[in-house]
Amino acid sequence: MYPVEKKRLAWMWAAVLVFIGVVAGLAVSSRMDLMKLGDAADKPSIKNSATLNQFSEGLADVAAVVIPSVVNISTTKTVKQENPMYPFFEDPLLRRFFGGPDQGGGGGGGRYQEFKEQSLGSGVIVSKDGYIVTNNHVVEGADEIKVTLSDKKDYKGKVVGADSRSDVAVIKIEAKNLPAISWADSSKLRPGEMVMAAGSPFGLSRTVTIGIISAVGRANIGITDYEDFIQTDAAINPGNSGGALVNMNGELVGINTAIFSRSGGYQGIGFAVPSNMVKQVMDSLIKTGKVVRGWLGVSVQDLTPQLAKQFGVSETGGALVSEVMKGSPAEKAGLKPGDVIVALDGRQVEDAGHLRNSVAGATVGSKIKLDVMRNKKKIEVDVVLGELPKKVEAAAGGEAVGTESVLAGVTVEDLTPDIMDKLGLEKGMKGVVVMAVEQGSAADEAGLARGDVITSVNNTPVRDTGEYGQLVSKLKKDEPVLLRIFRQGGYIWMTIGSAD
Repeated sequence: MYPVEKKRLAWMWAAVLVFIGVVAGLAVSSRMDLMKLGDAADKPSIKNSATLNQFSEGLADVAAVVIPSVVNISTTKTVKQENPMYPFFEDPLLRRFFGGPDQGGGGGGGRYQEFKEQSLGSGVIVSKDGYIVTNNHVVEGADEIKVTLSDKKDYKGKVVGADSRSDVAVIKIEAKNLPAISWADSSKLRPGEMVMAAGSPFGLSRTVTIGIISAVGRANIGITDYEDFIQTDAAINPGNSGGALVNMNGELVGINTAIFSRSGGYQGIGFAVPSNMVKQVMDSLIKTGKVVRGWLGVSVQDLTPQLAKQFGVSETGGALVSEVMKGSPAEKAGLKPGDVIVALDGRQVEDAGHLRNSVAGATVGSKIKLDVMRNKKKIEVDVVLGELPKKVEAAAGGEAVGTESVLAGVTVEDLTPDIMDKLGLEKGMKGVVVMAVEQGSAADEAGLARGDVITSVNNTPVRDTGEYGQLVSKLKKDEPVLLRIFRQGGYIWMTIGSAD
């Protein structure tokens, strides 16, 4: 062998020996680490494990108490949908070859077709003899209601009463000795308290989620007319509507109603009607079949810092009286425009929505004491509340005005700054915004839609719901009406009802 080859071979063996040494060293080191890790794994150390287990068991105990009181509600209702084939039947040539809807042609049923629609929601048992509270939108328009208890027994449900303005409904099933939930005083809730939501999200019954109270007294959201929502981050999804929001004692603090979502699913913000409002509405519906609300007879608005300064109020809390209705309890008691109502029966009035909810929930005929700032001085005013008149209630939004006219089924509200911002309306625009149009109504067939802003009725300008209600109430049955509407950045004219 040549010397060069011997030298090369020696270097190769040296490299092999170094490699083996490195591998062996890593193996020993790794083994030592593994032994250390193994030793640690054999000796777990979790601080406060007993406390955590106790907390977990407590949550399970709350769920065990609540779940039997929460039911699944499935509804079936008949809805109308425009027949996509209808325009083709207007063509005489096609009618000649294929026949029209009334001649056995495709599509059938004329311009509109009827079909059954099913939906799911939740409810809460509030009495042993079968009364259940849920959301109005869960059972609204339902032809059939099926209630499934936690033990999977099915019952036929009957609507006792419903209130669209608070989105609360009461249904009844024929059963006895049911596991009724206990009520809590929702006025004592504080942000940060832990709560549990129970219901049937996506039809998955007996589901619970955990979270906290994110805020209380949420209003001006645009979900209902009377808003005093509890905001929570406990996961609420489609199907949870009407389910229970409970405290850590398993007591009902609210009825889950809506979620804020850009995708249709849970995004960390849910809203529940507080139990005190639910109970007040429920008791009224069971007793009278309707909701009897207290009435003061004023239009109020929130205070800005500038307004507070002008009216001599140190803070922006309170409700500024902008109008006093003739013949109302407020007028009889001497309230005046420009008064700032800062307290009701000794409780601070936070804003206009808070005052409205407090008055609505008070007993008709009861006397309330108002603390009022007038000309920068505090005075006391005693008012005997009346019952909210139906015409006033309708004009305030959330109800269809003119139920005997071609505008029957049209629900409107005033243009608030929030609504104007969402619709992209110019500052100073006057009119009323369409919140809902009943399917199959004359307005629906004419094309009126949610989000349209009605600025005139029969060439008479409309500035608010009061003027709209007055104009519509004068319409005769089946009398056609001409509307001027602002839609998607421009004005259009629309005729509702036949002029023949």
